[in-house]
Amino acid sequence: MAGVTNAPFRQLCREAARAGLPGVDDAVAASAVDLAAVHASDAPEGIFVSEMVTSRALVERSPESMRIITPAPDETIRSVQLYGVDPATVRAAVRLLVTEDRADHIDLNFGCPVPKVTRRGGGAVLPWKRDLFTAIVRGAVAEAAEGGVPLTVKMRMGIDDDHLTYLEAGLMAQDAGAAWVALHARTAAEYYSGNAHWDAIGRLKETVTDIPVLGNGDIWSAEDAVAMVADTGCDGVVVGRGCQGRPWLFTDLVAAFAGSERRERPGLRFVASVLRRHAELMIDHAAGDEGRGLRELRKHMAWYLKGYSVGGDARAGLALVDSLADLDAKLGALDLDQPYPGEAAEGQRGRAGTPKIPHVPQGWLDSREIDAELAAALHEAELSVSGG
Repeated sequence: MAGVTNAPFRQLCREAARAGLPGVDDAVAASAVDLAAVHASDAPEGIFVSEMVTSRALVERSPESMRIITPAPDETIRSVQLYGVDPATVRAAVRLLVTEDRADHIDLNFGCPVPKVTRRGGGAVLPWKRDLFTAIVRGAVAEAAEGGVPLTVKMRMGIDDDHLTYLEAGLMAQDAGAAWVALHARTAAEYYSGNAHWDAIGRLKETVTDIPVLGNGDIWSAEDAVAMVADTGCDGVVVGRGCQGRPWLFTDLVAAFAGSERRERPGLRFVASVLRRHAELMIDHAAGDEGRGLRELRKHMAWYLKGYSVGGDARAGLALVDSLADLDAKLGALDLDQPYPGEAAEGQRGRAGTPKIPHVPQGWLDSREIDAELAAALHEAELSVSGG
């Protein structure tokens, strides 16, 4: 979700979630603009986690890492997701967030399957090294506890079917003091292909009994989320790709878990209004730089328009917008009176990819423990990671 779950998009999702709370008038919730006026005293609508930021970049206070952790104006719970492979660096990053009061919740990402992360021993392949995983989580929990900040763990099932780690890692995270564990029910090798293995979430819930277990994978609708909880017994859900271009999915999720049958079924005019508001928030996030804000919005266009009758030329044009005036003109040229297209607008978002052999450091699979040579290599890998 890099480049997606920044402060502007989190704000849209949070506003939509608040609209699904019991007692919120449907007429208010129906307007993308009015959603901004919907507030709650705490966060019954859920927690909206930042883009993943590298621990080293944060410790070095790179401008991009500091931008990533800057919350939206009304962010009730400031949730920051950290990535790292060196226990000392991760601990220092957590210390910065806590001592400078920059986070109310910290999540450690051990779920990323992309090669640039796994080839450094990070993300979904890191829990294979039991001592490294435990050292990172224990150190991070200890630092977070100094400020009373809960620290959580997100992970995958393992590297591949022959190198599963999730049950053991779940118990280690529990013993280390994590507030909860979340499982994306795929291996790193599966990337985002095929179907998530919800049965693995059920096994993790049966194994980890002292802290909540959250499930992740293939939640495209509120019905999917309710089914996951019913099928696996998990304590909650984590949504990633399912909300791309659909911040109103959180209206549905909050309503469903409150026992309401309310669901958002937006026509294209509503979608266009949300997209326009997203553009304004992105420009604000870019310190008023219209060009930068709109360039960062482009990746969202295909997700927003999925299922609606919008020609190829119009889609291509919207994917190249560079100003609000340009966006307004191109949205205004669409047939905005289209109703919700049903299933065509739902389901898979983005590229699922295909199964692939994960990239790991040389000798990574030879042992479950870290030796001196690998420890040095991991420290160098942490030093070489930049940005967010």
